[in-house]
Amino acid sequence: MIECFETTRKTSGGTDIIDISSDVVAFVRKCGINEGFVVVFIPGSTAAVTTIEYESGAVEDLKGAIERMAPRDISYAHDARWGDGNGYSHVRAAMLGPSLCVPIIGGDLILGTWQQIVLCDFDNRPRTRRILIQASGN
Repeated sequence: MIECFETTRKTSGGTDIIDISSDVVAFVRKCGINEGFVVVFIPGSTAAVTTIEYESGAVEDLKGAIERMAPRDISYAHDARWGDGNGYSHVRAAMLGPSLCVPIIGGDLILGTWQQIVLCDFDNRPRTRRILIQASGN
């Protein structure tokens, strides 16, 4: 069985990190899949999905690490070509990636005790992000 779901989240621009775990868990429970996996995918080239302990310290640490890896205040060829000022957001999203696959065992997502699924929006303007969730199994 394969089930699909789409939802959206409004973001504020900059580096927005939003816990979407409850959406994924609710969808998997609604599907009734007992054994399988769920894929979370973010369409677009300036957002990503990953896992983290969603607490303010870890979230700030992630934001700081991302800023050090792909700083906003340096020159990007993308900005020179398109003039939209979000070259850093494309690089950040590419480093983290647009999707995540989580096993489902006994009807539960197999995440660590302190592990949540998060949407990371790096664009330099507010957006409404699509989140595609697809579960497969029995």
